[in-house]
Amino acid sequence: MVKENIRKLYKAMGLQILLSGPKVDRSSLSGELETEPSDFSDEQPNGPNLADPRYISWLEEHPCAITSFHGMMSNTQGKQIVVFLDYDGTLSPIVNDPDRAFMSDPMRSAVREVAMHFPTAIISGRSRDKVYEFVKLDEVYYAGSHGMDIMVPPLHVKSYDGKYQTNTLEQKMLKELKRRTNGIPGALVEDNRFCISVHYRHVLDKDYGTLEEIINNVLAEYALFRVTRGKKVLEIRPMVEWNKGDALIYLLQTLGFSDSANVLPFYIGDDKTDEDAFKVLRSMGQGYPIIVSSDPRETLASHSLRDPSEVLFFLIRLARWGEALMP
Repeated sequence: MVKENIRKLYKAMGLQILLSGPKVDRSSLSGELETEPSDFSDEQPNGPNLADPRYISWLEEHPCAITSFHGMMSNTQGKQIVVFLDYDGTLSPIVNDPDRAFMSDPMRSAVREVAMHFPTAIISGRSRDKVYEFVKLDEVYYAGSHGMDIMVPPLHVKSYDGKYQTNTLEQKMLKELKRRTNGIPGALVEDNRFCISVHYRHVLDKDYGTLEEIINNVLAEYALFRVTRGKKVLEIRPMVEWNKGDALIYLLQTLGFSDSANVLPFYIGDDKTDEDAFKVLRSMGQGYPIIVSSDPRETLASHSLRDPSEVLFFLIRLARWGEALMP
């Protein structure tokens, strides 16, 4: 069933290349894959933007995770792979309406297949409930509000840990922000339970200064909160030392890998907030921080993927790798 699901994913994307190889008598497969991990091709679904020399130079420092896949997997011997994923811009495309940031069915299937073989967590600035509504998978861990609200799969004993959470944002602040920004066309205030996101993708440049001033004025009344910036979004968070990097560490602890040299974490994300997780992996000296970006930018990531379609391609390969390793 797993093999057939992955085959359907490849067909949906037109990625038959990784399914090709030596012909094998199917009657002798007994449910196993036709190839071993060492047989995987290192071709990527779309070549880099050769017209942009800046991108090519940047790609040399942050090589494509697809073309580097075989080299990455060569370091997995005796180690437990753990997969961490951002949501917006990683599992789903960036869209004008944040309520319509749906992930595709092939992406959902790929994440499910990966989670069947490796512990998998989604860490997002969105509320945990909102991310779950989008993903709809019970096999993965969910860390919403930049990791301040964590839920593990039902089969695991551990669940919420109160000391890693804060109280829900005061509804007074949320209502005040909505009221004061109501007159700014395009502004959208989203309640993410442990943080508030003010989206300004549709706000005119001439109105942005007013929007920022409103937010600063509201925050002046709430000393325990601060503003961080994402892609066309201002996020109001509690003044606590907690970010996606902290969530990554906590989840590794939950899995029993806090001080283990036998873990190989992958973290895939596209936003500035994901840099905190990249920094953790760099400091650990373990794993692969992978940035999703088609533009050269400063990052602590070691590898890159251009967009969610390449993330899908990478996850399909990772799921197939895990399937091939099954006894």
